[in-house]
Amino acid sequence: MNPIRRALLSVSDKTGIVSFARALHEMGVQIISTGGTARTLQEAGIPVTPVEQVTGFPEMMEGRVKTLHPAIHAGILADRRKPEHLQALQAAGIEPIDLVCVNLYPFESTVARTDVTLEEAIENIDIGGPTMVRAAAKNHDSVAIVVDPADYEAIIEEMRANGGAIGLETRRRLAAKAFAHTAFYDAQIAAYLRAQFTPETLFPQEFTVALRKAQELRYGENPHQKAAFYRIPGFTEPSIATARQLHGKELSYNNLLDCDAALELVKEFAEDRPACVIIKHTNPCGVAVADSLPEAVERARLADPVSAFGGIMALNRPVDAATAEKITAPNTFFECLIAPAFAEDALPILTEKKRWGANLRLLEVGRLTPPQEGWILRGLTGSVLVQTRDVQMLQEQPEAVRVVTQRAPTPEEMEQLLFAWKVVKHVKSNAIVLAKDWVIVGVGAGQMNRVQSVRLAAEAAGERAKGAVLASDAFFPFPDNVEVAAIAGVTAVIQPGGSVKDQEVIAAADRLGLAMVFTGMRHFRH
Repeated sequence: MNPIRRALLSVSDKTGIVSFARALHEMGVQIISTGGTARTLQEAGIPVTPVEQVTGFPEMMEGRVKTLHPAIHAGILADRRKPEHLQALQAAGIEPIDLVCVNLYPFESTVARTDVTLEEAIENIDIGGPTMVRAAAKNHDSVAIVVDPADYEAIIEEMRANGGAIGLETRRRLAAKAFAHTAFYDAQIAAYLRAQFTPETLFPQEFTVALRKAQELRYGENPHQKAAFYRIPGFTEPSIATARQLHGKELSYNNLLDCDAALELVKEFAEDRPACVIIKHTNPCGVAVADSLPEAVERARLADPVSAFGGIMALNRPVDAATAEKITAPNTFFECLIAPAFAEDALPILTEKKRWGANLRLLEVGRLTPPQEGWILRGLTGSVLVQTRDVQMLQEQPEAVRVVTQRAPTPEEMEQLLFAWKVVKHVKSNAIVLAKDWVIVGVGAGQMNRVQSVRLAAEAAGERAKGAVLASDAFFPFPDNVEVAAIAGVTAVIQPGGSVKDQEVIAAADRLGLAMVFTGMRHFRH
């Protein structure tokens, strides 16, 4: 291992750079630097060789060209194991560079601004920085590349312990991290420019996604699986990715899945009356809308109190003390609670009243907004599926609802049908939802045949199925679905339609006195 004798420092994020440079200087390392970084170090009293002194050329074009020069890149790229490379350096009068510390123009924070212009975004696309990073990472056998201020202290400690040298294992780890850093950076640029220049191209031939790790999880779906939680930079819609955890132990992989399901469903009621959603294993087991949030909580929980126990709850209004009292009522237990905000007097009730409150995860997501267009990524073995989000709602196109039976739904039935329709799109297919008086009273989810989902929903509803309405995420393939629903007491049905047996299904509904509407829109969720 050869000691570090010459380092190039050029950073946009100057966190820790002064102490890092001072430690390098104290070990006898010559520091080359550019622009703002050089000024920062000089002001701190650290000797710096300006990059233009090395290249013989001043910075040009408002700093666009400063390190793109053989005196820099030959010094970085020379493989010290090859005599011919060292001879070429000597012949050109170029000294090798042993360490490169670079982080890139702040493209991410620039484009996150609502008032950013295209010109500003383009100017914050770094060229020289990634070039130096990639060059140093490629030549990691000879050069150490540092892109993360979090690595400064460990690097200095290793150098002090090894006579100024950095071991090959560390250089390899830093190189891998550096290539991930530039790939992440370029993925953000590609996403921004796609949105600006080719918004009509939903699925480009090469699809890149930038992800930043939020946390490593204790395990995945099961204890023998490993897992981590990543966020997409710049995503601002209220979500689990943007939520602030106020209380409770670390979220697990399954918690995150269920919390996402709960929040996505309660967003359907973002602009409605107070609403409560309770999720178990990504399916809703309790959903209610009421005139007050405490009433919505109680009605949602009582819809299926056995399943609600240990579930995930999401609310579309801030949690006050009265709501907290309902959440912590006798015979209750919830893993997580998601809401736009929490009143100060609600927090002690939620966290101290019940023994399980100490571990209750409280997630604050801010004011809810309806879901926006975007992508959903789903991993398969060795591949990924990408699709647009299912955000279309009947309320946006009421003309799509078509009465197909002799009896039209009453106004009250139509309200309940649209309520059930909001919920059924968040239930695993084959999905059936029964609703009555603004409460989901029965759910049939994830069955291999639809009539079995109807039976399960009716069984869960029991006597409450009498006078309830039914929503189905896809068409009824046979009249037996309607027949089972009618026996349970269902009075009206909403479904997409589109089966080759639609006329037989409609005839069965007419024979049994049910009202039925077609939406022309399917909501499969696998």
